[in-house]
Parts: sequence; structure tokens; C-alpha cells
Amino acid sequence: MGQPKIIAVCGKGGVGKTSISALTVKTLLARNKKVLAIDADPAIGLSTALGVAIGQTVDDIRNEIIWAGRAGSRQKQQAILSHLNYRVLEAMVESQGFAFLAIGRPETEGCYCKVNDYLKEIIESLSADFDYVVIDGEAGIEQINRRVMDNITHLLLVSDASRKGINVIQTIAGVAKGLINNAQVGVMLNRITGSDELNMVNLDGMPLLACITEDSGIRSFDIQGKSLLELDSPTSVELEKGLRAFGFID
Repeated sequence: MGQPKIIAVCGKGGVGKTSISALTVKTLLARNKKVLAIDADPAIGLSTALGVAIGQTVDDIRNEIIWAGRAGSRQKQQAILSHLNYRVLEAMVESQGFAFLAIGRPETEGCYCKVNDYLKEIIESLSADFDYVVIDGEAGIEQINRRVMDNITHLLLVSDASRKGINVIQTIAGVAKGLINNAQVGVMLNRITGSDELNMVNLDGMPLLACITEDSGIRSFDIQGKSLLELDSPTSVELEKGLRAFGFID
């Protein structure tokens, strides 16, 4: 298997990036691709959008190691570290033809860089077993630094038409230039109500891949907590066009 294509979906909170992430997974599964979905948002909304029940997160494992060290249990800490790869595999959920891994919310302060480095290496190693990796990023710019991967191939910035949303993706794009090498960057505008609204948006040169209108089907599924993998939506058609324009899919 060659190098996977790795897409990070980022943007301001509330613009629909988790829905875009879930529908991206759906698009890839329809092509019979081997997919790893990573939820790097502490809210872990992607699990609901994909209909996945999660138990342990990567940060649960990390915090267990940190607490073992602080409690002075060197033996227990080393035992956990020696089985870290297995522990992350245990945290990865297999569901409906794809794998799912939640990063989770850090509960313990402090860098603990050695564990973070181990976790990043393990996640990168796991990714090599898949055709595609879809990362639902944390709202804002922190997702670029959250023990996911430095070597993403595509950075998908999602925003609505609001100035706040556009400002956030412009900031993310600027930060990414110094942290992520060789990733393609593109924008999808979501929940657009019409051409008048679209004409007011200034992307400042960032490439627009797709313009997705408000989707009542997605809203209904969100309210009911249903998996978007079951949704037959016109958004999927526009998303697929955008992913093709992005060079993410053929």
C-alpha cells in the first residue's frame, strides 16, 4: 500500500466541519477505500456523525501514563509505555468498513513530550495501513498541534459566509504555512443561502473548491443524532465535486 492521502478538515466552531468530515468518509467508503477517521476535536462530535460508540481515547491513554508517573509508580508507567501501540489499537474502533480513533480532551496539564511523540509516531504508523485518513480538527487553530500528524496532504478549510468564519480559516492557513509541509489548501463554503451572500465573501486568494447550501437533511440527522453515513444528501454531490477539484479523489 502506498502513502495515504490525509485530509484535515478545519475551521471555526459551528460551521459544519464535522458534517463535512463525516460525508467525506461516506464518499470514500462508496469507492471501497480503506479509511481511518480521526476525531481531533475534544467534543468528539464525529463519533455521533458516523454512528460510532467510543470507549477510550488517545488522551485517556496519555493521561493514564502521566498519572502513573506522578504517583511514583515507575513500574506501572513503563508497563503502559511498553504496550502503547497495543493500547492505541484497542482504542481504535472498527465500524461499517472504516476505522475510527478519537484523540479526546486532555485532562492533565503539562507537555509530557516523550509520550506525545510516541503517540504521534503510532498514529502515523497506523495511518500507513489505510488509503485515506480523514481528520476532523478542533475548532480554531489548535488542531494543527494536537498529536495528530504533521504530514497531512490536504488541508480543507470550512467556513460559512460570516466574517468571523472567514477570519478563522485565513488564520489557520497562515499558521499552517509554518507547520505543515507540502499540504494543498482549499476552502469549502458551507450553509450558503444564495448568490448574494456568496458575492460578499472575500477569500483573499484562497481557492474555493465548493459552495454548499443549507441542508435540512443534515440538520434533521444532527437533531436526531443519526449517522450521516445513512443520509442521501445533495451536499454529498457538491462535496464530491469539491474533493475531486482538490485532487483528494479521482
